[in-house]
Amino acid sequence: MKFRAHDTFFIRKGWISKGMRYVDKSHGEVFIDKKENSMDVLGIGANMVKALRYWLQATGITKEPNSGRRIQEFTEFGQLVFNHDKYIEELGTLYLLHYKLASNQKMVTSWYFFFNELGLSDFTKDDFVVQISNYIKIKNKDANVAVRSLEDDFSCIINTYVPRYKTMPSKVSAENNIDCPLGELGLIDILKKERNNVVYKKAVPSASTFNPWVILAVIHANANGRKEIGLNELLTAENNIGKIFNFDSITMLDVLHAAERTGELKIIRTAGLDVINLTHLYKFEECVERYYEEIEMVE
Repeated sequence: MKFRAHDTFFIRKGWISKGMRYVDKSHGEVFIDKKENSMDVLGIGANMVKALRYWLQATGITKEPNSGRRIQEFTEFGQLVFNHDKYIEELGTLYLLHYKLASNQKMVTSWYFFFNELGLSDFTKDDFVVQISNYIKIKNKDANVAVRSLEDDFSCIINTYVPRYKTMPSKVSAENNIDCPLGELGLIDILKKERNNVVYKKAVPSASTFNPWVILAVIHANANGRKEIGLNELLTAENNIGKIFNFDSITMLDVLHAAERTGELKIIRTAGLDVINLTHLYKFEECVERYYEEIEMVE
């Protein structure tokens, strides 16, 4: 488990693009180069450099060895994003980056917990801290995580998914736009503001905002070689489309029907079955590549 590795810095607009550009340009040495100061190269402060290095790995864009020269290199997914959407302009790319974050239990434990384990429809910061503290104790009774770290993780999650015009409308200006691009997904919203507390809720995104190949990428990533998967598993299993994207059953069926029109899956709801049958078996990255091929053909 890992907590507060972001040092309170959420992903800013342009960060992932900048990180990818310099990882490509420096052959992965941008964060360890002795000749050039990474702060000068990237144009951000020392703690932000550490946060960017962390976020590149947490979103599955880069990886680095555990020992030796810790050079950043693109993952297969990261290379696809860099080749096809290096400025992170596509909504599908944002959904895929979100999937990588929310399914990364080891590096981004609070994100994993929030989307996969937190069963509350509406919640406050205190609710989150109590629930994740219990989760940590169950998983590792010897773990000792500071409450401050959990609070900072919650604040970072909120800053990732709730635009500042909603959280701090009086402090937002066009010249000072430091929102996280994942805020465009609308996965968390403010339910109500109380005197000393804010109540948030998980929000269900519109089915029309999903490209079928993004949905197929997540399904195949969790299929484990199976071609038949129950609808209930898709809705409720960890890291699958229901949990990761806050789907209710109606929205999930809508996105599955759209995916069915590609010919890559069939929904079966007869003879007591509630399953999908996958036409082929793909790797996650193969679906990502098909997604980019499809949107580039349209353009």
